[in-house]
Amino acid sequence: MRPSRCAVSMIALVVVAVPLAGCSADTLIWGADGARVISTTEQLVQLAKDGEGDRLACPGAVADFGGADDWEALSAGEPERFHADYWPEQEALDPVWNINLELGGDSAEPGLVFPGDVFYRETDAGLCVIDVAWSTVLG
Repeated sequence: MRPSRCAVSMIALVVVAVPLAGCSADTLIWGADGARVISTTEQLVQLAKDGEGDRLACPGAVADFGGADDWEALSAGEPERFHADYWPEQEALDPVWNINLELGGDSAEPGLVFPGDVFYRETDAGLCVIDVAWSTVLG
């Protein structure tokens, strides 16, 4: 089978198999834990757009959720297990996961300051936000 035909066959198989298996594309790509981080982040973005992002805050969180307008045009990016080498300022907060937030469309104007990364701690009730790192779009 030619490589292009093989690739098309594999894509078709995934498109059919994922719904039949009852899992989402996020679960297939990121695993169950990563998909949960993405789902929680999408929930956070919606709550924050309504000015209620702090509803997902951990007790004692230092997260600055900013204003509702700061969360417009944001969506969940790629989840990853927390690594203190990349985020030494958050190490003392004991996060387990972090995820970047992506700006949609043409909203990334130079100088824009926005919530760029979210840090989660694991609790018995699920994930809670321990911190939000803000980013600035460079021109």
